[in-house]
Amino acid sequence: MVDVVENESAFYSKAEQYWQEVPPTVDGMLGGYGNISSIDISGSKKFLQKFLGDGKGKTGTGCALDCGAGIGRISKRLLLPLFRTVDLVDVTQEFLDKARPYLGEEAKRVGNFFCCGLQDFQPQPDRYDVIWIQWVIGHLTDDDLVEFLRRCRGGLRPDGLIVMKDNVAYEGVILDEVDSSVCRELPLVRELVRRAGLQIIYEERQENFPEEIYQVHTLALR
Repeated sequence: MVDVVENESAFYSKAEQYWQEVPPTVDGMLGGYGNISSIDISGSKKFLQKFLGDGKGKTGTGCALDCGAGIGRISKRLLLPLFRTVDLVDVTQEFLDKARPYLGEEAKRVGNFFCCGLQDFQPQPDRYDVIWIQWVIGHLTDDDLVEFLRRCRGGLRPDGLIVMKDNVAYEGVILDEVDSSVCRELPLVRELVRRAGLQIIYEERQENFPEEIYQVHTLALR
């Protein structure tokens, strides 16, 4: 990916500027594809529930982290119904400000609203049962993604889980100049996970999304 992103600081600052212009709505979060939100959440819930529960090897339901949370679309529909406490992290303060009214009464179960880019974010050690990272890894360079995943690993409780759900390119790495992000092929994503010292314990493709968008894959890591 080194040859795709020529100037790292511009790569990050352009993305920040892009999101500052995006309306703080579900449609804004999903780049105009707000109508896929229910299909997305339903697929994510089925995926996540394979791992949650009591007993040996099962992932707890105490605390989750929503990475690149935006206004809290995933926190509201997926994480808050399943976890006692949820933290949100996003680079855009306006989105986090909107998250409080958007989450409504459930906002009181949000532990922290962190305004920070993931390349700089340090999860609290041993805090999270699940770290959910969706539609945001394309905003990190390869090296920063590896380092972020390493820090996430340190943020997990015993039997905790990192879930990455994102667009996947058919081949190579595709740069999106508009929002300053990249879309990686699956073999590269798997390689970066391996470099971070994590294993993919389960992987599936999200079904029933529009054909004109990228394939979306969900990976469970520990």
